[in-house]
Amino acid sequence: QVQLVESGGGLVQPGGSLRLSCAASGINFSFFDMRWYRQAPGKQRELVATISRSSSTDYAASVKGRFTISRDNAKNTVYLQMNSLKPEDTAVYYCYSIRILFGTNYWGQGTQVTVSS
Repeated sequence: QVQLVESGGGLVQPGGSLRLSCAASGINFSFFDMRWYRQAPGKQRELVATISRSSSTDYAASVKGRFTISRDNAKNTVYLQMNSLKPEDTAVYYCYSIRILFGTNYWGQGTQVTVSS
């Protein structure tokens, strides 16, 4: 079956860094666009970063210049490098895969990121 398993979340001080990973199984990973979303308490889930099958990237304005999304098709893994973290980055971060042409999509279970001193 399809699984997206996130890891790398945790507690970090403001200004610190974390790298999230999302390992995919059960899908032909290279055919999928990959995204990171986040959801803070009491807020709607928001799109953070996207990487296409061809590795073109896009970012929310709030994270541009601080976060970097990348993928390793040989490892079926997408990453989110988060630098200069702020308290407002605190959220559950979700991995999402989508094959737009076929309308196929999957979510991971999420990983908590807390930015606090």
